[in-house]
Amino acid sequence: MSDSPVATSQTATLFAELTSVHPLSTFDEGIFLDLLEHSLSLSVSEKKRVIDAIPTLSQFQIDELTKVFTDEREEFKKLLSKEGDTIKELVVKAREGWNQLGEIYIQERAQKEKQGEDQNKIDDLKKSLGI
Repeated sequence: MSDSPVATSQTATLFAELTSVHPLSTFDEGIFLDLLEHSLSLSVSEKKRVIDAIPTLSQFQIDELTKVFTDEREEFKKLLSKEGDTIKELVVKAREGWNQLGEIYIQERAQKEKQGEDQNKIDDLKKSLGI
């Protein structure tokens, strides 16, 4: 995925949709996503696990994750003067990973849509055959 404004906007919209359902907790999805996106310690798969789990996370779990991500950000800021180049590399890697994660979700969505279309075709065929 490119970093074009349209692609970035589509990814942001997709992530907002994915995090909008959380019946067990109340939080600012935008802030949470920003903290998650800029986490330098989590891998792409770990970030995906967090997003996928949001609908089932308790208020305590959301609050703790938010605290951990905020603390992580503060700790990396403290290291910036000594480890600036390393942190910059981690930031670039995190940005690439976030874009990759967006692509993963786009592919999953396309696959689900295709499966739905295939199921509709099967259902239509069954109806036409009287099954």
